[in-house]
Amino acid sequence: MKAIRRFTVRPVLPEPLRPLSDLARNLRWSWHTETRDLFQSVDPEQWAASGGDPVRLLGSVRPARLAELAEDRRFLRRLAAAAGDLHDYVSGERWYQAQTGDLPAAVAYFSPEFGITAALPQYSGGLGILAGDHLKAASDLGVPLIGVGLLYRHGYFRQSLSREGWQQEHYPVLDPNELPVTLLEEADGTPARVTLALPGGRSLIARIWVAQVGRVPLLMLDSDVEENDLGERGVTDRLYGGGSEHRLLQEMLLGIGGVRAVRTYCRLTGHPEPEVFHTNEGHAGFLGLERIAELCDTGLDFDAALEAVRAGTVFTTHTPVPAGIDRFDRELVARHFGPGAELPRIDVDRVLRLGMETYPGGEPNLFNMAVMGLRLAQRANGVSLLHGRVSREMFSGLWPGFDPEDVPITSVTNGVHAPTWVAPEVFRLGARQIGAQRAEDALTVGGSDRWDSVADIPDQVIWDLRRDLREQLVTEVRQRLRASWRQRGAGEAELGWVDGVLDPDVLTIGFARRVPSYKRLTLMLRDRDRLMELLLHPEHPIQIVVAGKAHPADDGGKRLVQELVRFADDPRVRHRIVFLPDYGMAMAQKLYPGCDVWLNNPLRPLEACGTSGMKAALNGCLNLSVLDGWWDEWFQPDFGWAIPTADGAGTDVDRRDDLEAAALYELLEQRIAPRFYERGRGGLPDRWIEMVRQTLTHLGPKVLAGRMVREYVERLYTPAAQAHRAMTPDVARELAEWKSRVRGAWPAVSVDHVETSATSATAELGTTLTLRVRVALGALDPDDVEVQAVSGRVDAEDRIRCGAAVPLKPVGGPDGEGRWSYEGPLSLDRTGPYGYTVRILPDHRLLASGADLGLVAVPAEEMGEGAGVLLR
Repeated sequence: MKAIRRFTVRPVLPEPLRPLSDLARNLRWSWHTETRDLFQSVDPEQWAASGGDPVRLLGSVRPARLAELAEDRRFLRRLAAAAGDLHDYVSGERWYQAQTGDLPAAVAYFSPEFGITAALPQYSGGLGILAGDHLKAASDLGVPLIGVGLLYRHGYFRQSLSREGWQQEHYPVLDPNELPVTLLEEADGTPARVTLALPGGRSLIARIWVAQVGRVPLLMLDSDVEENDLGERGVTDRLYGGGSEHRLLQEMLLGIGGVRAVRTYCRLTGHPEPEVFHTNEGHAGFLGLERIAELCDTGLDFDAALEAVRAGTVFTTHTPVPAGIDRFDRELVARHFGPGAELPRIDVDRVLRLGMETYPGGEPNLFNMAVMGLRLAQRANGVSLLHGRVSREMFSGLWPGFDPEDVPITSVTNGVHAPTWVAPEVFRLGARQIGAQRAEDALTVGGSDRWDSVADIPDQVIWDLRRDLREQLVTEVRQRLRASWRQRGAGEAELGWVDGVLDPDVLTIGFARRVPSYKRLTLMLRDRDRLMELLLHPEHPIQIVVAGKAHPADDGGKRLVQELVRFADDPRVRHRIVFLPDYGMAMAQKLYPGCDVWLNNPLRPLEACGTSGMKAALNGCLNLSVLDGWWDEWFQPDFGWAIPTADGAGTDVDRRDDLEAAALYELLEQRIAPRFYERGRGGLPDRWIEMVRQTLTHLGPKVLAGRMVREYVERLYTPAAQAHRAMTPDVARELAEWKSRVRGAWPAVSVDHVETSATSATAELGTTLTLRVRVALGALDPDDVEVQAVSGRVDAEDRIRCGAAVPLKPVGGPDGEGRWSYEGPLSLDRTGPYGYTVRILPDHRLLASGADLGLVAVPAEEMGEGAGVLLR
């Protein structure tokens, strides 16, 4: 019989065991081995049955067992130690507290998904895992971060396979009362709520759940409350589900409701108010509108409020393709703002202008969330060096007249939270080598000196560890494969072959990620006969473990999954290649350590960063990847291999796949597999072990989320906090008025004449020329602008590459025609084709970049050599 109502019955822990509840409610257990070991010892069978979730574990342990533990002195000592360690962790000083300077009092970090642990399934892929790792690293470093997201009642889908290998989706219902979250309550014990106004006089109400991620609170908004109508209750039903209006409401709740949730949380807990707001991708971009509305309520006009909000906002873009950005019909957006809807105090046209694609090639009727994110943030970044360049190209239309390299989008390369992704066996090896505290510091704060000790670990120890991890993966794969085949309808009698799947002594390659077409799940199948030869090679065999989910609406991605599954079902190779359904954090934590090689073969440059290979590297797994994302930045032959890219202009997609697949087979056959099986004098693969050692020593400190968060603090959060503090109401008004004046006067700004002291088109290295410029500034004066000389190498079309900008000084004016004279030195510091030009940029002490306004004046083309090409 089916129950008509569901309750969550919480256990009553004996008094001596009460600290277990605190340990279970702080998600630090998800990356703290000692705490997980403690919970496992409560009841090993129930721990396994609960999927390693302490909240579920404590709800299922027999009272008799709890009573027994309450009398177990040894267990109580371990419990006291774990509770004391957590207290020290959340209250003691860490890296952030030891820094000097004007650091932010707090930072609010908004993301549509967070991958903290499999016990809180609120993620779909890399964006969420990155956001989770960001929070964990901030906690480890002591950064006062507040995470903001949504609590999806169905999370992301669970994946299984049909008998024919077709992906099937399941959406289990999540009860927040059974999750490691706590309801935020007002002082009178009622649930704290935020409310959004909807068209037609309706409202969207959401409760606030708090997941404690170490020191960092993660606020999660949940619209499944009785006061909402059925449609509004479903706003937070699924991650990335529903149509346009559904998604728009999710993003309004995340951005606008998220700011209101932060204000409520700080009011109720005394947490410092954020000085910096970080938008992780465009989904949360509406947060800027809510903050503008807050300031308008204090008497600021829209333009001044916009400047104040931009000063303290950081925007991170994660997509290298326009198709990956959420865009809404402008009429849909207009309907949800203004009188009778949300933010009635702000003119709808001002809202729309922030997101409209008002640049060549843009769609004028679409509202672009990333465009709004960039217009509302004074600081923006991509997530790898290459992705920064791609982003500057992709969004260059927002800064007309500027070369892509001058577009104010920097990059902070992603990192991964090592304590989450490093196998306990790897950590224990490090702890034996340098001590537990130094090993923990190496994984959280970083610092290459802590990783250098890897050089002292004997080869035999490294090889034995790698073999143990591979053997654990083989056991895990067989269990999951058997369960998958049972789901597909196979009987136990059919599955005897599963016990022979994979071999702990065979070179093991991993490939696991989402399955959009650009990640090319099936590139390895391009020449099936050749792949089969590699899998079954008599001397140098390989085996491959594959996992990944296609988006429920992506039938093309599902066909790729089915193609791979059908190949892996072939009795000739099914012991050497497997597809594991329902890829998630729990599987990933077993998969990365057990692989010898991590394969990544996206279409370059469509992988913004791609952090899976980083997690593998931290466990001594070598990378085999196209030079895209982070691998383009840090690849060295000492610790991996690069798949050559066939991206010439004349190469079509099929031809490119053929060429790159052939290069992949060649690398595996000629270089990778022989090196793995090659044995030195001591019977060990010396050269392979050395590559593992180089991976840990040189890549280890770079790929850490701790390094990433430190960069955010130093390069983005701290400057943003300082800009926020400087932006008092009067200063914000002054800046807004100055920008309005400059924009109005800019059409009259021009470079009228350029000359140098050069007497010919050649000059000697080290020569310093005098550059003289005459400019028209119209109604502006020299305090409003900076006149720059830009010089550097030039290409065949006289385009300056990697130019250096030097300000010129005013030396006279205005003359009778209102023109000003500028002068300065031009040093010829490199040989070969060399050129210079002059440009005028708006200049104000509060601008983060000269490109901030998107205004620039350069010499007219007819000025020719006057604008300068020298040293041909």
